[in-house]
Amino acid sequence: MPRVSYRDADVNLMARMMRAEAVGEGKQGMLYVGNVIVNRLKANCLDFKDLRTVRQVIFQVQGGNYSFEAVQKGNEFYQRARPVEKRLAKKNLDYWREHPGKYALWYFNPYAPCPPTWYGQPFAGQFKNHCYYEPKPGTCDSVYRGT
Repeated sequence: MPRVSYRDADVNLMARMMRAEAVGEGKQGMLYVGNVIVNRLKANCLDFKDLRTVRQVIFQVQGGNYSFEAVQKGNEFYQRARPVEKRLAKKNLDYWREHPGKYALWYFNPYAPCPPTWYGQPFAGQFKNHCYYEPKPGTCDSVYRGT
Protein backbone atom coordinates (compact mmCIF):
# COMPACT_ATOMS: atom_id res chain seq x y z
CA MET A 1 0.00 0.00 0.00
CA PRO A 2 1.45 3.43 -0.92
CA ARG A 3 2.33 5.92 1.81
CA VAL A 4 -0.18 8.39 0.30
CA SER A 5 -2.78 8.33 -2.45
CA TYR A 6 -1.56 9.67 -5.75
CA ARG A 7 -2.18 9.85 -9.50
CA ASP A 8 0.21 9.92 -12.47
CA ALA A 9 0.03 13.74 -12.51
CA ASP A 10 1.29 13.75 -8.90
CA VAL A 11 4.25 11.56 -9.83
CA ASN A 12 5.17 13.95 -12.64
CA LEU A 13 4.81 17.06 -10.48
CA MET A 14 6.78 15.59 -7.60
CA ALA A 15 9.51 14.35 -9.97
CA ARG A 16 9.89 17.86 -11.36
CA MET A 17 10.19 19.33 -7.87
CA MET A 18 12.70 16.72 -6.73
CA ARG A 19 14.92 17.47 -9.73
CA ALA A 20 14.57 21.24 -9.37
CA GLU A 21 15.47 21.21 -5.69
CA ALA A 22 18.21 18.58 -5.62
CA VAL A 23 19.48 17.48 -9.03
CA GLY A 24 23.01 18.50 -7.98
CA GLU A 25 22.82 16.05 -5.10
CA GLY A 26 22.06 13.04 -7.25
CA LYS A 27 19.38 10.41 -6.86
CA GLN A 28 19.86 10.15 -3.08
CA GLY A 29 19.42 13.90 -2.63
CA MET A 30 16.30 13.88 -4.78
CA LEU A 31 14.86 11.03 -2.68
CA TYR A 32 15.38 13.06 0.50
CA VAL A 33 13.49 15.99 -1.02
CA GLY A 34 10.76 13.51 -1.98
CA ASN A 35 10.62 12.39 1.66
CA VAL A 36 9.88 15.94 2.73
CA ILE A 37 7.11 16.31 0.14
CA VAL A 38 5.39 13.08 1.25
CA ASN A 39 5.93 13.91 4.94
CA ARG A 40 4.22 17.28 4.48
CA LEU A 41 1.30 15.55 2.82
CA LYS A 42 0.97 13.05 5.68
CA ALA A 43 1.62 15.55 8.48
CA ASN A 44 -1.66 17.51 8.81
CA CYS A 45 -0.02 19.59 11.54
CA LEU A 46 2.00 22.75 12.09
CA ASP A 47 2.40 24.61 8.77
CA PHE A 48 1.02 21.67 6.80
CA LYS A 49 -2.62 21.35 7.93
CA ASP A 50 -5.27 20.44 5.40
CA LEU A 51 -2.87 19.54 2.59
CA ARG A 52 -4.50 16.61 0.79
CA THR A 53 -2.64 16.32 -2.52
CA VAL A 54 0.91 16.47 -3.83
CA ARG A 55 -0.14 19.53 -5.84
CA GLN A 56 -1.30 21.34 -2.69
CA VAL A 57 2.02 20.58 -0.97
CA ILE A 58 4.13 21.78 -3.89
CA PHE A 59 2.14 24.97 -4.54
CA GLN A 60 1.57 25.84 -0.87
CA VAL A 61 2.12 29.51 -0.09
CA GLN A 62 3.45 30.54 3.31
CA GLY A 63 4.19 34.11 4.29
CA GLY A 64 3.45 35.31 0.77
CA ASN A 65 5.94 32.94 -0.88
CA TYR A 66 5.80 29.43 -2.24
CA SER A 67 7.11 26.88 0.25
CA PHE A 68 9.42 25.47 -2.43
CA GLU A 69 11.66 28.11 -3.95
CA ALA A 70 11.85 26.25 -7.27
CA VAL A 71 8.19 27.03 -8.02
CA GLN A 72 8.96 30.71 -8.45
CA LYS A 73 12.65 30.62 -9.37
CA GLY A 74 13.41 27.26 -10.92
CA ASN A 75 13.70 26.70 -14.62
CA GLU A 76 14.27 22.99 -13.85
CA PHE A 77 10.85 22.78 -12.24
CA TYR A 78 9.13 23.85 -15.44
CA GLN A 79 10.81 21.18 -17.57
CA ARG A 80 9.17 17.83 -18.34
CA ALA A 81 9.78 15.09 -15.76
CA ARG A 82 12.31 12.51 -16.90
CA PRO A 83 11.83 8.75 -16.41
CA VAL A 84 14.53 8.47 -13.75
CA GLU A 85 12.95 11.20 -11.60
CA LYS A 86 9.49 9.69 -12.06
CA ARG A 87 10.81 6.37 -10.75
CA LEU A 88 12.32 8.14 -7.73
CA ALA A 89 9.07 10.04 -7.03
CA LYS A 90 7.03 6.85 -7.26
CA LYS A 91 9.48 5.16 -4.90
CA ASN A 92 8.92 7.96 -2.34
CA LEU A 93 5.16 7.87 -2.74
CA ASP A 94 5.03 4.10 -2.38
CA TYR A 95 7.48 3.33 0.42
CA TRP A 96 10.95 4.94 0.52
CA ARG A 97 12.03 6.78 3.68
CA GLU A 98 15.54 7.21 4.98
CA HIS A 99 17.51 9.38 7.39
CA PRO A 100 18.03 12.38 7.37
CA GLY A 101 14.82 13.04 5.42
CA LYS A 102 12.87 10.15 6.95
CA TYR A 103 10.75 12.34 9.24
CA ALA A 104 11.83 15.77 7.99
CA LEU A 105 9.30 18.47 7.16
CA TRP A 106 11.87 21.11 6.23
CA TYR A 107 15.18 21.38 4.45
CA PHE A 108 17.34 24.17 3.13
CA ASN A 109 20.81 24.93 1.88
CA PRO A 110 22.39 27.38 4.32
CA TYR A 111 25.62 27.84 2.31
CA ALA A 112 27.27 27.39 5.73
CA PRO A 113 27.19 24.79 8.51
CA CYS A 114 23.70 23.56 9.41
CA PRO A 115 22.20 25.40 12.38
CA PRO A 116 21.08 23.19 15.30
CA THR A 117 17.46 24.30 14.82
CA TRP A 118 15.37 25.78 12.00
CA TYR A 119 12.46 27.92 13.20
CA GLY A 120 12.66 26.05 16.49
CA GLN A 121 12.65 22.57 14.93
CA PRO A 122 15.57 20.20 15.60
CA PHE A 123 18.27 19.34 13.08
CA ALA A 124 17.88 15.75 11.80
CA GLY A 125 20.97 15.54 9.61
CA GLN A 126 22.65 16.70 6.46
CA PHE A 127 23.10 15.31 2.97
CA LYS A 128 25.59 17.18 0.82
CA ASN A 129 24.43 20.84 0.90
CA HIS A 130 20.96 20.37 2.39
CA CYS A 131 20.13 20.43 6.10
CA TYR A 132 17.01 18.50 7.20
CA TYR A 133 14.76 19.31 10.16
CA GLU A 134 12.14 17.19 11.91
CA PRO A 135 9.27 18.45 14.04
CA LYS A 136 9.85 18.57 17.77
CA PRO A 137 8.58 15.42 19.50
CA GLY A 138 4.92 15.77 20.41
CA THR A 139 4.21 18.54 17.88
CA CYS A 140 3.48 16.43 14.80
CA ASP A 141 3.24 12.76 15.70
CA SER A 142 1.60 11.81 12.37
CA VAL A 143 5.00 12.22 10.65
CA TYR A 144 6.49 9.50 12.85
CA ARG A 145 3.77 6.89 12.25
CA GLY A 146 4.25 3.83 10.01
CA THR A 147 3.91 4.13 6.27
